Amino acid sequence: MSLRIGGMGWVTPLGSGVSEVWQRLLDGAVAQAETISSPLGKRSFPIFRVPADATSRAPAHPRLRRSSAISRFAAVAGLAALEDAQVKLDAHAAERTAIVFAISNGGVVYTKRFYHEVVESGAQTASPLLFPETVFNAPASHLAAILGITGASYTLVGDGAVGLLAMKMAEDLLQNPTLDRCLVVGAEEADWLLCDAYHRWRLLRAAPPIECFQPHPRGMILSEGAGAVLIEPKARASARRSEDPPPARTIQIESIDAGGNFTRQSDAAACMTKIFGRLGPGDDDLIIASANGTFIDQAERSAALHCGGDALLYAPKAVLGESVGTSSIWQVICGAQALMTGRLPLTLYTSHGISTRPSARDYNVPFRRAIVSACGMNQQAAGLSLVIRD
Repeated sequence: MSLRIGGMGWVTPLGSGVSEVWQRLLDGAVAQAETISSPLGKRSFPIFRVPADATSRAPAHPRLRRSSAISRFAAVAGLAALEDAQVKLDAHAAERTAIVFAISNGGVVYTKRFYHEVVESGAQTASPLLFPETVFNAPASHLAAILGITGASYTLVGDGAVGLLAMKMAEDLLQNPTLDRCLVVGAEEADWLLCDAYHRWRLLRAAPPIECFQPHPRGMILSEGAGAVLIEPKARASARRSEDPPPARTIQIESIDAGGNFTRQSDAAACMTKIFGRLGPGDDDLIIASANGTFIDQAERSAALHCGGDALLYAPKAVLGESVGTSSIWQVICGAQALMTGRLPLTLYTSHGISTRPSARDYNVPFRRAIVSACGMNQQAAGLSLVIRD
């Protein structure tokens, strides 16, 4: 089945709005870290938060009045993707729309608060109003309610590759002729509790910047936000817009590789090499890497060197941070924007690990394809290729 990206939306530490954030990336902007501290000790952690104005367009919906930040992020990104696709969900359209939500850590702030009340005051005093926010599918439930979708709504829990696995699930769902589109959303919120966990796993660094593809990994910095991609079968999308002028160029999903799992960090490179081998990146392709300053960097570089010749690599997590469940959706948006605009942010890498900083006149470099590489920290890996069509 031929699939296309109909619309996109994201909420990031650099703000919201696909065109606006992409321009900030092109201009060399870097997310600014703030420090959060654990109330249980003296340790502090850097974190990339979403600015308040990035969710100013959240709808005034009862579902969002008491919801956690992760649900607001998801609502803003999801609605932006639908608006970008010029899709209005009336009752009929809502019946023919599915949601697949990708998540890793979930609404940790509410989970922590619920647990704290149980520990401090006993189970009888913990508010039942908080409980729905402590489960992984709460954001998907809120978004489905806001959009009026009562049918197909799924939540996938995984690591940094879960966004691509959600897109693969969307591809499978759209085999059903009763569905016209699938909204794939990834969202995460950040908290000191997560920072403490990743620090104990020796994956977190003490302060910015995030340095990708270094000989000795120095760690990542967590971030929060959301990303949304509306996926449509190309034939059905064309039929829906038969009365409108056809879009000049569209981003087509050429292939989604569900990848697999690796049991040890040392096996990550072999797993990624198999995925790259199936996707077949070449010298004239761009690889949107999931490098984040950890062991993932060398696994991806090794796979790219083995299969991709001297392809260029771009690592958006060096600027936006590691948002785990959201991150591979962000990578897809970056790949689509690079193909649509023919422009790239300043800091790039080659398969040989050499950092390059092209000048402004070097921005306009056409690419045949964009390969999205997703290697997670919990032994999941996946890949995806995008092409631009007239």
